[in-house]
Amino acid sequence: MAKRATTTAADKAPSRVVRSRIGDQAPVTQARPVHHDGPVLFGQDAATSQLTHAIRSGHMHHAWILFGPCGVGKCTAALECARLLLDGEVNPSHLDEFKAPRNTRVAELIDAQSHPDLHIVRKERAESSSIKELRDRKQTNIPLDLLRELMIGGAVSDGKSFDSPVWRSPYMGHHKVFIIDEAELLDPYGQNALLKTLEEPPAGTYIFLVTTQEERLLPTIRSRCQRVGFRAVNAWAMDAWFDRYEIPVEARAWLAEFCDGAPGTAELAHRNGLRAWSDELLPRFSTIEEGRFDATLADRLGELVSEFAERMVKENPKGSKEAANRLGTRCLLLTVAARLRAQLSGAAQRKDIEMIARVAQRVELVSALEREVRSNVNLKHALANLVAQWGVM
Repeated sequence: MAKRATTTAADKAPSRVVRSRIGDQAPVTQARPVHHDGPVLFGQDAATSQLTHAIRSGHMHHAWILFGPCGVGKCTAALECARLLLDGEVNPSHLDEFKAPRNTRVAELIDAQSHPDLHIVRKERAESSSIKELRDRKQTNIPLDLLRELMIGGAVSDGKSFDSPVWRSPYMGHHKVFIIDEAELLDPYGQNALLKTLEEPPAGTYIFLVTTQEERLLPTIRSRCQRVGFRAVNAWAMDAWFDRYEIPVEARAWLAEFCDGAPGTAELAHRNGLRAWSDELLPRFSTIEEGRFDATLADRLGELVSEFAERMVKENPKGSKEAANRLGTRCLLLTVAARLRAQLSGAAQRKDIEMIARVAQRVELVSALEREVRSNVNLKHALANLVAQWGVM
């Protein structure tokens, strides 16, 4: 059976510097699969085998944690499981391929994001919440009130009370599936409130927690779930992904190095022409590493993020400027992360202990920037500090 790689950039927030994300000024047409009869994933045979075995058994556990690096197909796998569980026309061949049919009524509803029994919980859903406080707040986590509104029900802070979608009967009479994307962003109150649902959900209800940082989930959450690990895909799987998406041959070597086995990151890079950022910024980082301070670099980093966000909002007027800024910042982190990976690999091959230590310090700088951005620290100040500290290491 062919090995699999993700076909989407659905997996989002990076957990470490080597798994950040990027964007650029000049958009490139989004990668689309040329053959619709191809696999959904490449390079994740162990994970998909575990999931299909559970579905085929007829006694599938009700709660799952899909964990692993960013951009390798975790959320794609959760969505495909939803298709397989919700579609009554699934047959053994669909399970063998880990791909549900795409020509059924269920498939049409899922494609239109309107299937009544598929519920996806992610922090961005706060933008359309019926709770004003959630609409107005920064989207840094998945708060308890949003979880109550979209999944578990109960009274919320503004006095509203929601019934529980978990306990509703399936509208289409088959199953219900809940996917919590970036589950590590559930606040402690939300995680504790979720425990009872994870322990005793109604029959035919399946819950998938998708995360790049499983350790941030409570031990009591982890103990109630089956675990499926995902990993960075190998070069063969990346080549298969490139073929399916008809990525130009001349772009493949750079993309392969840049994404480090994460096809979702490769899709994002190709879609947004991210090589331009890399070509501009990495020589400037080299300059400050050589001891020549670049007084305009921090400002330029901020400009790139701002230009990226403005373009995203222009292309999608209903999109969130805040979300576009977050994606632009992740793009910046991903660009720097690619350089650090290359430096670390070279230093390790040379057994250059001093350089390894220096790169490790820079990794911590980028990680600190990531944490500051999540805490809503002023981006301009955070970038200025990054550049100033980078040059003295």
